[in-house]
Amino acid sequence: MDYSSYQDLKIRRLEPGILEIVMGEEGKLAVATARAHAEMARVWLDVDRDPETRVAIIRGAGKGFSAGGDMAMVDEMTRDPNARARVWREARDLVYNMINCSKIIVSAIHGPAVGAGLAAALMADISIAAKNARLIDGHTRLGVAAGDHAAIIWPLLCGMAKAKYYLLTCDTISGEEAERLGLVSLTCEETQLKEKALEVARKLAAGPQTALRWTKSSLNNWLRMAGPAFDASLAMEMMGFTGPEVKEGLAALREKRNPSFPEAPPDF
Repeated sequence: MDYSSYQDLKIRRLEPGILEIVMGEEGKLAVATARAHAEMARVWLDVDRDPETRVAIIRGAGKGFSAGGDMAMVDEMTRDPNARARVWREARDLVYNMINCSKIIVSAIHGPAVGAGLAAALMADISIAAKNARLIDGHTRLGVAAGDHAAIIWPLLCGMAKAKYYLLTCDTISGEEAERLGLVSLTCEETQLKEKALEVARKLAAGPQTALRWTKSSLNNWLRMAGPAFDASLAMEMMGFTGPEVKEGLAALREKRNPSFPEAPPDF
């Protein structure tokens, strides 16, 4: 499989059967530019077709796993219906392509994990977080519904009560707390994260591939059943990019202040 067309994702083979996908650059926090967002959606199709890959590890370079969408892309979505349609398709494809990818996916989460990166982190089959990682679903803080991946998997992982609390408040969840809640599979010290992810990947790569892939496919039927809820949440998120709340949320982020959202319509 030729991965040379990917520019924002750095893809290399760590060892036979194990592929590494790295977001961002060393020394920086990975930001989902328009190109990076598109690559995150389609890479799982190539991983699925790659005969040399049994397990894929996804991680962030530099200061953390991911910082979410960049301001330019978010701003474009508030103004351009074509941009909203493009991002909607990519966000949908990111989730469903990970669900339907036959290969096992392991995420190694350190630092902040926000936005599309958080979606990839939690949609992975095995998620490993550094104890000091910071998981944040910031959709409602921005002024849009929690779309992306939240409705399809958070209630299944950590229960509806916790899912509602964290998705409505946008409170930060540490890697240690995420494991306690069941939001991630494992946790470890940040210094051990890469080695732990590789250890798990090696164990899976050495296992019976047909049995593992069919087990993944069977378990993911729980996620497929939640597909309509996910589709609705994603549509509502995209609708939010046309309203006044996201404009205030985006302005607050740029100005580094707390947002002052307008009153909801009386008939809402």
